[in-house]
Amino acid sequence: MRFFNTEGPNRLDDHYSLPPLRRWDLDEILTLIDQKKYFLLHAPRQTGKTTCLLALMDHLNREGRYRALYVNIEAAQAARERVEAGMAAVVQAIANSATWRLGDAHADALAREVLQGPSLLVGVEAFLTRWSSQSPCPLVLLLDEVDALVGDTLISLLRQLRAGYEQRPHHFPQTVILCGVRDLRDYRIHSSAEVAIITGGGAFNIRAESLRLGDFSANEVVALLQEHTTEVGQVFTPEALERVWNLTQGQPWLVNALAYQACFRLPEGRDRSQPITAALIDQAKERLIINRVTHLDQLADKLREERVRRVIEPMLAGTLMEGVPEDDIQYLIDLGLCQMASGQGLTIANPIYREVLPRALAFTPQASLPQIAPIWLNADGSLNPERLLAAFLDFWRQHGQPLLGSAPYHEIAPHLVLMAFLHRVVNGDGTLEREYAIGSGRMDLCLRYGGMTLGMELKVWRDGAPDPLPTGLHQLDSYLAGLGLDTGWLVIFDRRSGQPPIAERTGCAETRSPQGRRIVVVRA
Repeated sequence: MRFFNTEGPNRLDDHYSLPPLRRWDLDEILTLIDQKKYFLLHAPRQTGKTTCLLALMDHLNREGRYRALYVNIEAAQAARERVEAGMAAVVQAIANSATWRLGDAHADALAREVLQGPSLLVGVEAFLTRWSSQSPCPLVLLLDEVDALVGDTLISLLRQLRAGYEQRPHHFPQTVILCGVRDLRDYRIHSSAEVAIITGGGAFNIRAESLRLGDFSANEVVALLQEHTTEVGQVFTPEALERVWNLTQGQPWLVNALAYQACFRLPEGRDRSQPITAALIDQAKERLIINRVTHLDQLADKLREERVRRVIEPMLAGTLMEGVPEDDIQYLIDLGLCQMASGQGLTIANPIYREVLPRALAFTPQASLPQIAPIWLNADGSLNPERLLAAFLDFWRQHGQPLLGSAPYHEIAPHLVLMAFLHRVVNGDGTLEREYAIGSGRMDLCLRYGGMTLGMELKVWRDGAPDPLPTGLHQLDSYLAGLGLDTGWLVIFDRRSGQPPIAERTGCAETRSPQGRRIVVVRA
């Protein structure tokens, strides 16, 4: 039985799969190859890049006009800036792949000769020159994970490819396709001391194009999920199909992971006589996030990088990005973490990522929380909003000040501590949804627990700014209207200098919004 794949390239016999070569403009790629171009293919991790590259290799080899070879050179990353060791790893990776994929009995012997030569600093150029000269037809070389290489090792590889360029196609590959997460013009080549040396484009100015593999379209998401229906007869309800698209926005790994969890891991989903519903998709999403699966954990780990913080922190805070370098923004787009949305500017790429990022940032404050008795629950286990408010005020007065220091992003430390508290409240029995956008000046939270929904808006009062209460009430009206609620919380964190201690200035009062909704204003 086939299944939805979340590890490594797709195998058509084992995995549900869309036709890989339809995800790129194959005619454009074949034209570039026919024109002897060197070019770049890039895509975020776990979007199907390797699957497409292997399919391209097989397509070219079936046609017979070219001899195509896919090679993963990530092993050379371990060499760091030891250039000779890095070049030796690249040469050996090419030879191993040629032996395994093409049955080339001479590649390994040729690699041994090159590796025993007087200098490995030009080992890749020497190997490719001799190997191409012996090839019965022009070579097309697909080098994957190129941007994993570091410093002088990457520069040396790029320059050797450039040096052999004029000898193509008889004495050097007709086409070299460099594959990685990042666009080559945005490579940041660093020394071991993390000092920028050169941008990759300067060492590889022979590249003709830079092509990007995108996410699935809404129709492709449906087509992939219906592979399961065709295979075993289990249907996805229309609401479930829409929920998968809305949650993932077509990110290939997320689509496969949600479907795998719903169809193969959740007990209700394993009953093939029952349809996959939107509720099962929501359960699958929660399981992925709570279990911190590798894909999401790697994504969250990027939050530690300073260039990521410079973009994500103002996005979460709802403030403008001032002085953020264009390279930093492009870096997050290349990672697949953000996208430029039509009419919205820079946004988080999909709702699952939008939920994972603040959860990850709130993890340390949540782990630092003291034991809190769940006094916010009624005797029947339902949520009591008045008791929840009292519990939060008491918690904030006692623990707010010290916990602010545990938050990794200083500008949104209060938001993260509040979210940590609310995660303790829901404790797997409810959900906490977040909305935020650059320049909005706020973060909106929706807590769902049992049959109760509580909407709240978080704002920060900073030095030199007016009291955010009037603006907050107006904005909260709009948010509560979207939730269908007549009441909510407006939480204003006073971060102005010279204020009394948190325990003294924390309190709440009730007021009415411009549209007449009952609002609890919390000042903390």
